[in-house]
Amino acid sequence: MAEAARATDPAEGWRRDGEVFLAFLKLGLTSFGGPIAHLGYFRAEFIARRGWLTERAFADLVALAQFLPGPASSQVGFAVGLTRSGWLGGLAAWTGFTLPSAILMLAFAYGAAGIADLWWGAGLLHGLKLMAVAVIAQAVLGMARNFCADAPRAAIGAAALALVAFVPGSLAQLAAIAGGALAGLAAVRDGATEAADDFAPHVSRRAAFVALCLFVALLALSFLPVGEGLATLAAAFYRSGALVFGGGHVVLPLLRDALVAPGLLSQNAFLAGYGAAQALPGPLFAVAAGFGALAGTPPAGIAGSVVALAAIFLPGMLALVAALPFWRALRREAHAQSAMAGINAAVVGLLAAALYNPAFVSAVLSPRDFAVATAAFTLLVAGRAPPLLVAALAAAAGVALAA
Repeated sequence: MAEAARATDPAEGWRRDGEVFLAFLKLGLTSFGGPIAHLGYFRAEFIARRGWLTERAFADLVALAQFLPGPASSQVGFAVGLTRSGWLGGLAAWTGFTLPSAILMLAFAYGAAGIADLWWGAGLLHGLKLMAVAVIAQAVLGMARNFCADAPRAAIGAAALALVAFVPGSLAQLAAIAGGALAGLAAVRDGATEAADDFAPHVSRRAAFVALCLFVALLALSFLPVGEGLATLAAAFYRSGALVFGGGHVVLPLLRDALVAPGLLSQNAFLAGYGAAQALPGPLFAVAAGFGALAGTPPAGIAGSVVALAAIFLPGMLALVAALPFWRALRREAHAQSAMAGINAAVVGLLAAALYNPAFVSAVLSPRDFAVATAAFTLLVAGRAPPLLVAALAAAAGVALAA
């Protein structure tokens, strides 16, 4: 791996940090299409163009991110920055990749409240909610093909769907994920693969242990009842970020349960923000910047946006740091692969449940709405249209229907 260690010369270290930040800022401004597309952009930029990583090392990072909870593309980006320029390089990578979409979501949050009172603004937001239905349906289809490709995994997904449909709440979602892991161990046989020999992240076992302890402690604290305020906001987003396996879209049911169910955010604002996030570059988790600003608990505004953004990304990064020194050995374990296959199947069920409620039942209110959502889904799946274009068309259709 080229230049994996942080430079010992401070000036060279700062130069690398700036280089990492600018590289990821460019990607944060231009990477449309979701986590899988982001990884394609990363490969082109950091292997083909810059030579920062070998093909095998990049594949190993991607495999690790798929194994862990959290946003896969952001975790890979953080690891690339970490191996290029140490801890500050990891922070620079995350900041550059996340900042553009976070600022855009914050701007949307400030504008959404005002335009929702206008007929055309309400129509525009409704169109974005229909876009969200199409995007979630696309994610369910793609994930089902990959993660529920045989009878045992399809059964795990169906069982998870039934559990969260009949027993709503974060604990039911956690039980579905844990049950998926156990069912995977019992019923799924997934072969292990070797890790890349040249993959050598510079994370000590002591740092990994501290990260693991923080991850577990903060997750436990996030389930404790607290009054309104900063702790409530941070706990809602941390808990959601810590339980996401299988892709960014899986955060939808977790965020809905954490924000909409207790009344921190209206369902209309939630789905409109989620729909708007599909049209933006960068990580889907940046939707937290908008939700944190709109949350009906202090601090809200810009401070709420920062808290929400940090809280939703933090667990994935802690999990990544905790796993990095041990990934090569874990990757050789067939049981670990079987458990992960079961978890991935379970999260398909979680996302399928969210497709129905809240997405479909709150957005599709008439046959015309169903036609718009179906057209958006067709454009995304069959037409492979850019999400930005589909979001614009869905918003325009929503305005036309409201006229």
